Order: sequence, then structure tokens, then C-alpha cells
Amino acid sequence: MIPTSVRIFVCTERQDMRRSFDALALVVQERLALDPQSGALFVFASKRGNRLKVLWFDRNGYCILYKRLHQARFELPEATRSDRPIVSIDPRALTTLLRGVEK
Repeated sequence: MIPTSVRIFVCTERQDMRRSFDALALVVQERLALDPQSGALFVFASKRGNRLKVLWFDRNGYCILYKRLHQARFELPEATRSDRPIVSIDPRALTTLLRGVEK
């Protein structure tokens, strides 16, 4: 269970899932203008929408949760600004996002 105090950000630009810790942290820092070591969760989806990575920093290193759906896809929320492709969500919305939707 994710504490309600944890901030969760979804990058609404689809990403190449070959990117790992440092490349995703660079996206957070440069494209989303946030601190990747803040303790927040940063969610990224693949171009196809069937893979998702969650990046977070837990005091002494980066962690990645990677999920692949077989017969569904992840539906990302819409960004309100085109210059900053990010949406803040709560833990309940993350749970819903991680379930995916049928194709």
C-alpha cells in the first residue's frame, strides 16, 4: 500500500522502455522539471501502452517497478499543459492505472 503522503506523477509522453534508472531520472529532471530524488513516484508508459515503469528514489538508490500487460493496455491521464507533460495522481488512481484496460 502506498502512503497517501507520497506524491505520484505520470509522464504523459510515451517512453522507450529500454530506458533504465539514469535515463528515466534524466527525463524527470529535464523534461518534467522535477527532482527525481524527491521520493515521489514517477510513472512512464511505453509507446504501445502495454508496458509501464514506475521510478522512485528510496533514500539511497533508485528502484523501478516494471509491468507488462498481455491483453490490455495502460490508459494514461491527459496532461493539462502541452509544455509540461505531467499529471499528478493519488494512490487510488495509480492502482487503477496499474490494472490497465481491455483492448
